[in-house]
Amino acid sequence: MDESGFMLQPVVRRTWAPKGQTPIQYSWDRHDRLSAMAALTLAPYRQRLGVYFQLHDHNIHAEEVISFVYLLHGHLRRKFILIMDRLSVHRKAVRLLQEAGVDWVEVEWLPSYAPDLNPVEMIWNHTKYADLANFIPDDLDDLRRAVDASIGDIRKNGQLIRSFFQHAGLEI
Repeated sequence: MDESGFMLQPVVRRTWAPKGQTPIQYSWDRHDRLSAMAALTLAPYRQRLGVYFQLHDHNIHAEEVISFVYLLHGHLRRKFILIMDRLSVHRKAVRLLQEAGVDWVEVEWLPSYAPDLNPVEMIWNHTKYADLANFIPDDLDDLRRAVDASIGDIRKNGQLIRSFFQHAGLEI
């Protein structure tokens, strides 16, 4: 599981323009943003892959993390192992879950400063630098639709999801 943010400012990548003309992108000078949470799931016996995500108009707090964990449990309907980085919001959410007596989730922590070990990071990479590169949304709703469509497309592409695990050095 991991979080990321998406802003109205475009992620500028390479672009084309007629020879001698510098390409210009007109974008908002606003700093509105969306926060996103996502989790990749792997069924241990069937090797079935899944992508779950939520978008928020504000920064993610422990309450949103807990809500997302409950959402995952509602879909998976069994005990699962949740792998997270050591973000303070994650630590607080896990502490609150433990205090509430939740026994259907076991948490494993990634090493500090090791985003390359988290396959969910590749969802953000693919969405920001492939699907939404140079994209200039009209407003937050336009950005929400674009992010939703991008992650929705990832959700349908099992081979791409497998490549995220491979990039992290995880065999499935």
